[in-house]
Amino acid sequence: MLVACIVFGLVATGVFGYTRRAQADTASEKAQLEQELQQIEDQIKQYEGELATTQTQKKTLQNKITGLKKQRDKLGLQIKATTLKLKDVSSKLVVTEKKVDETMQKIDQHRVLLSELIRQIHKQDQTTPVDLMLVSNTLSDFFLEIDQLDQLQIGLREVLQNTKELKKELDNKAGELQDQKMSVGNLLSIQSLQQQAVDQAKREQDSLLKETGGREKQYQQVLSDVRKRAAEIRSRIYDLVGVSKQINFGEAVSLAQWASNLTGVRPAFLLAIIKQESNLGRNVGTCNRPGDPPEKSWRVVMKPERDQPLFKQITEELGLDPDVMPVSCPMTKNGKKIGWGGAMGPAQFIPSTWMAHRNEVTTITGQATANPWDTRDAFMASAILLKANGAAAQTKDAEWRAAMRYFSGGTNVAFRFYGDNVIAIAKGFQEDIDNLNAAK
Repeated sequence: MLVACIVFGLVATGVFGYTRRAQADTASEKAQLEQELQQIEDQIKQYEGELATTQTQKKTLQNKITGLKKQRDKLGLQIKATTLKLKDVSSKLVVTEKKVDETMQKIDQHRVLLSELIRQIHKQDQTTPVDLMLVSNTLSDFFLEIDQLDQLQIGLREVLQNTKELKKELDNKAGELQDQKMSVGNLLSIQSLQQQAVDQAKREQDSLLKETGGREKQYQQVLSDVRKRAAEIRSRIYDLVGVSKQINFGEAVSLAQWASNLTGVRPAFLLAIIKQESNLGRNVGTCNRPGDPPEKSWRVVMKPERDQPLFKQITEELGLDPDVMPVSCPMTKNGKKIGWGGAMGPAQFIPSTWMAHRNEVTTITGQATANPWDTRDAFMASAILLKANGAAAQTKDAEWRAAMRYFSGGTNVAFRFYGDNVIAIAKGFQEDIDNLNAAK
């Protein structure tokens, strides 16, 4: 009777799939999301074509304003597309978290069964065959008791095997959960970047109208005044997070050119990466600063086994206080932390990535120890990583792929806005650099 109860328990705690109805609902929602996403992406392509046409036309005030409006419309659609992708990944995240919880509950139930089986087997082991013969009314009862003992041992092996399989499933789901959390964090970063780009396009349009008063003649004068443009570029502050000194754009160009001469990475592209990394929403050194609350400490925001020991090593070797050096915060969704923060300095390297390239930086700069918060070291480290990612080829495709790998380690098109935006920023920086050179 006991064996039958245990076998029933094993069946009751088996790994259940989702019902057909739930699967159908999920498939329907997925198909709807994919259809809506495809429509949005088709509209984005249309806007890209119109933007390209506008850019090839004569540079007039109206064309410039039209281009900015189309750019904002395109960015609005990209934000909508990212929101849909985020919704899809977030729903998968909820499902995976539920599966992890269910699997953990089943493992706990199996532990209870194991305890009961072991207790019963131990009880049987205390009874000798002679004792069994004495308490058994018939020979059949004796062999029945022996058979039950065998069944208990078989049941024990089955429960152990099922527990091992559940543990393996739990490990797989935990890995899947970590990947999904990383995807959510990346999509949140992309969404933040897209909103910043929309705001920038709006500011450019407003500034253009204010500067020209809506008059074509004044707009053409602004376009032709190269020296004035060069002066504006030189005076523009290039905001670098986590460094004690702000450098102007001319100095940033000099650093990028220096790094380019040693790595082959195009200066404008390197500047675009640093610019993008220094403006990634909340991941711009807003954790671990003096006066920040305990939940923003590096001991909380960094991945413990991967980055915390290395961060402590980096700061100790540089003679810095680890409790006051700014690092990036994790992304959050609905008040819940997604993934890990801890990226350092202008290039926003996490400690483990920094340590992988630190010696190369030291070899080139000649410093005793490379410093991720040092502007010169940050530029060089970024250039070294971009070169390793293929950016030295200096083609649009190679630079796009290098930017994508810099962001997420791969070229997942779900995060393509990052690479696209870097290319767009690099194009603007190249024009600025050309203007600087023309004004010399």
